[in-house]
Amino acid sequence: MTGLETRSVSRDSLFLLAGVRVEQESDQHRVRVRNLSDGGMMGEGPAPVKRGNRVEVELRNIGKVGGNVAWVQDQRFGIAFDEEIDSQRARKPADENDLGAGSKGSTSYVHRAPPPPEQRSLRKV
Repeated sequence: MTGLETRSVSRDSLFLLAGVRVEQESDQHRVRVRNLSDGGMMGEGPAPVKRGNRVEVELRNIGKVGGNVAWVQDQRFGIAFDEEIDSQRARKPADENDLGAGSKGSTSYVHRAPPPPEQRSLRKV
């Protein structure tokens, strides 16, 4: 390889899990997303993908995205999305709905500690 960057879309390295389902199969496979851009991703894991397969990828905060497998090498593979996504959105913490918080406006403490109690409500011992 040369030292020149030939990609036209910037991408970031990250560690994110996604579900990949090969078209016309019912099983979804959990894979690690190693690189993600608005136009595609590099995944790693035991998904039974082959170059040219149509796939559906489920990404956090994005939902299901269609695409084609562009390349496969060992357990790594590249997927070109059918439509561009907002890849920055997938990097944010999961949406409130994804955490099972229920209705909007309700507080969920799934991934954070509850607020400390007010000092006046504490009993002195």
